[in-house]
Amino acid sequence: MSSSASRCRTPVLAVVVPTYNEVENVAGIVAAVAHSLDGVDWELIFVDDDSPDGTAERVRALACDNPHVRAIQRIGRRGLSSACIEGMLATSAPYIAVMDADLQHDEALLPEMLRMLRDQPLDIVVGSRYVGGGDIGGWDERRASMSRIATRIGRRLIKADLRDPMSGFFMLRAEVLHGCVRRLSGVGFKILLDIFASHPRPLRFREVSYRFRERRAGQSK
Repeated sequence: MSSSASRCRTPVLAVVVPTYNEVENVAGIVAAVAHSLDGVDWELIFVDDDSPDGTAERVRALACDNPHVRAIQRIGRRGLSSACIEGMLATSAPYIAVMDADLQHDEALLPEMLRMLRDQPLDIVVGSRYVGGGDIGGWDERRASMSRIATRIGRRLIKADLRDPMSGFFMLRAEVLHGCVRRLSGVGFKILLDIFASHPRPLRFREVSYRFRERRAGQSK
C-alpha cells in the first residue's frame, strides 16, 4: 500500500495522551505505542496545554516522520479532563484509549483491551491497579492512603462495581463518549469517573490489571 493510502485510512484505535511539560517523554511513548500496536491501524493524539518546555513542538517534529502522530496545542485553556475530551472528539476511530504521557501506564495492554472491546459486548475496558495482579508500584504510604480514600469516594459516586474508578488508563467505544459528552463536566482530572457518572445508562465494563510504573522523566504534575 502506498504512503498516501496509508495516511488516508481511518484508524481503528486512537490513543489520546494529555500533556503538560512532557518533552522528555513523548518520543518514548511514541516508540512504546508503535511497538505494542504493530499490526493495528492506530493514531496517537497528544493534547498539549501550551507547555513552556516545548512539548508541542517536539510532538510536531515527531509527526513529520510518523503519520500516526498528531498534535493538538491548546492556547489559553488548561485541564486534564477537558484535554482528554478534546482529543477524543478529534478522532474518527471507533475505539479510543486514554493514557498518561509519563509511561507509568502499561501500553502493552492496549492490544488486549482492543480485542476485548471488539470481541465482547463491552463499552469500556479499564486498566486497574486494584484487581488481582494489579499494583500501585512504589508509592509511599501517604500517596497510597490518599488513593484508597479517593477510590472509595469515587465508587460511591457511580452505579458500577468498578474497583479503580480513578484510573487514568482506559479504552472505550467512541459511541460511549458521544452518548455522554454533553453531560461531562470537563473539570478536574478524573475523566473516567465523569464518563461513568454522566452516561445515561449503566456501562458494560471489564477491568484488566496492570502495575503502575515509575515515571521515566520529568516531574509529576
